[in-house]
Amino acid sequence: MKTDLLGNPVSCDGDALDGVNDFVDGFLRYQPKAVNVLAASDRQPDAILPNIFSGCLWMFLEAPEAAEKARPFLQRAKQHLDRANTREKGLFAVLDAWIDNDVPASLQRAEQLLEVYPRDLIALKLAQYHCLNTGDSPGLLRTALKVRDANSTVAQMHGMLAFGYEQCHLLDKAKRAAETAMSIEADEPWAHHALAHVLLTRGETAAGIRFMESESNSWDGLNSFMFTHNWWHLALFKISAGDLDGALQIYDQRCWGVEPGYSQDQVGAIALLARLEFCGVDVGDRWQSLRPYLETRKADTVQPFLTLQYLYGLACAGAGQADELMETVRRMAGSAPAYCRDVWSEVALPGCEGVLAHARGDYAFAIKRLSAVQPQLWRVGGSHAQRDLFDQILLDAVLKEQRWISAQQMLEARRRFDPDGIPLNKCLADVYDRLGLADESAAALKRAALH
Repeated sequence: MKTDLLGNPVSCDGDALDGVNDFVDGFLRYQPKAVNVLAASDRQPDAILPNIFSGCLWMFLEAPEAAEKARPFLQRAKQHLDRANTREKGLFAVLDAWIDNDVPASLQRAEQLLEVYPRDLIALKLAQYHCLNTGDSPGLLRTALKVRDANSTVAQMHGMLAFGYEQCHLLDKAKRAAETAMSIEADEPWAHHALAHVLLTRGETAAGIRFMESESNSWDGLNSFMFTHNWWHLALFKISAGDLDGALQIYDQRCWGVEPGYSQDQVGAIALLARLEFCGVDVGDRWQSLRPYLETRKADTVQPFLTLQYLYGLACAGAGQADELMETVRRMAGSAPAYCRDVWSEVALPGCEGVLAHARGDYAFAIKRLSAVQPQLWRVGGSHAQRDLFDQILLDAVLKEQRWISAQQMLEARRRFDPDGIPLNKCLADVYDRLGLADESAAALKRAALH
């Protein structure tokens, strides 16, 4: 029986199998060689698995045109499905549902595959991707635990498990899983990412900087998402430590400009620029540098998590396409597929109205809309660290409106996971001063000065 590098059954061999193995290894390790499967599928259009994986690659474009880019590969695979093995038919079904925007079915089929093929870590990665995008943190963990024992020697398995634990707030287990991954492969980037989440959530800023800087050389040569995203996490630690120049330098040299047309690079840049502005940094014309790429997103409602950030970035850049995107969101709230219609209407729509209002200086309306949906924002997807952007937009609006009592409550709540944050404590000192609490103001200033 022919197998891929993880021991999963395949129906192809030769060049086609080489393309499959490049995809499997590259996808799990965030290496650019994953795209080699596209050329392999073109050279052998009757090979089933290369076409399925090529279709998956196009779906990861996360753009309105992704499904149409992926569909020809699905159709090529379908023409030869009669000689596919059971696993390949299952992966075909995963992609088929995904292209049809039936995410629950795609997730269910991926989980069913894992029951039979626990070494199929591509199915696991796809399942976790869907869980992350629908706010299903327990699903991230459940799918990883399902196949943990069958992949105990695979570093990437433990990296995926670590992220599932972290998103469920099980930080000790997340840390152990990440360390297990790195004991197998020290350069496992998703494990670096998961441990960065743990350290960020615990407010261990100095440790986060030391760790991420020590691993940063190993990120060279990764795909743009993993390269920019791990550097993005380091920038968050720099902001907390008060090294705003360092964070801005990371933005300029490591976060923006690698693959500027890609969704994840764009939202990472938006979120980092916003955070820097909230700390008082003059970001110059950087919003305008984002603008031409964001203008192509004026009708992009592929994922509510992404759309919220595209809208904010467009509005911060002063682009009229922000209004077009806002109207698209309003239509989406009434026409989205059944599985996500409530998310669009109950969370994404008011959330979009809130971030748009903030970007345009209507802070009172931003507070009204964002406060109403804040407890439900997990439903739009993304990680805790990423969604914190929306909390910071709300906090900034509260500060701009001089609602000092609300600000004090929000800042002290944030201090639970950023106890020594310099920008946070400086802001808190100002708020306490305005509230007539001089001792607390002095204590906050002291915390800021000590770090």
